[in-house]
Amino acid sequence: MAVVVLKGDDQTLISQGLSKVVACLLGDGDRSLMTEEVTEAEFLLNGSEPDIGPLVISVSTPPFLTERRIVIGRNLGLFSKAAQVAPLIEALNELMDTIDVVLVWEKGSGSARLSTIPKSLNECLKSVGAEIIQVAPSGRGRKAVLEERLDSAPVQLENQARRLIANQIGDDIGRLDAIFETLVSTFGPDSVVGADDVKPFLGEASDVPPWDLTDAIDGGNIALALENLHRMFVGGEKHSIQVLSNLNYHYQRAFALDGAGISDEKAAAQLLGMKGSTFPAKKAMQLSRRLGPQKLSTIIGLLAEADLDVRGRTAAPPEMVVEVLVARLAHMSR
Repeated sequence: MAVVVLKGDDQTLISQGLSKVVACLLGDGDRSLMTEEVTEAEFLLNGSEPDIGPLVISVSTPPFLTERRIVIGRNLGLFSKAAQVAPLIEALNELMDTIDVVLVWEKGSGSARLSTIPKSLNECLKSVGAEIIQVAPSGRGRKAVLEERLDSAPVQLENQARRLIANQIGDDIGRLDAIFETLVSTFGPDSVVGADDVKPFLGEASDVPPWDLTDAIDGGNIALALENLHRMFVGGEKHSIQVLSNLNYHYQRAFALDGAGISDEKAAAQLLGMKGSTFPAKKAMQLSRRLGPQKLSTIIGLLAEADLDVRGRTAAPPEMVVEVLVARLAHMSR
């Protein structure tokens, strides 16, 4: 038996990772006969409260007409409580040798964020020797995955080509497979590929994470801030209100620390209600000090005015309202 867990909130990467895992488990077997997939629809069949029962039944059912079965559980981020996953834990502890299980810890369609795996299930997964694959990490972890993928590319990428690809795809690592396939079909495997070679195949610049926008603003780099904003609008298909929400969150943290007399990032994190890394609290504290109360008050006012404008107070296109705002914010940070 094998138990594999895929974790992440990037659907493209999840799909690619799941295909590779299932292909490896299948070998020469017939997917239509050997695999069964249990999804959100089955979990929510009996009401709004998710029920993991359908997956437990599948995991506990022996193979029929084949030597092995592969059971795939999708959208398992629906189950954030220990009581909800208790039946699955029992089934995994009694798992038959002829059953392989792939658990996909991803968001449900109505979930705002991906929940963490309950501690009891994590301990069970360790005890049964599960392989846990972080498919789509965020922040520095995502950059590390990107570097690793570029290192293992089927062509030899020159440094400028690597930088161009990384800059163009931004947060959308899922685009790499298609880019690599195109490069291999065009230049052949193991070919040396430069920036001019890859440029025609990269298409529109992809989304960037919100902190790329706020870092550019905080650095007073108007051109880069507007470029990142455009990528969020086009590549990430972000709405103006979403971008404003990110900006509000960014500056409200700095505003909350203004005048609080806090000089320690741990105390700042505690005041802001942050858990985990204190690095965001440190950045908010530095921003608060650099801007000062007068600029922060002006910025909060600008954000409020922009929010009214994108909601229809003026006839100006919402994207243009946010562009003007971002340019002003970056100018104030100089």
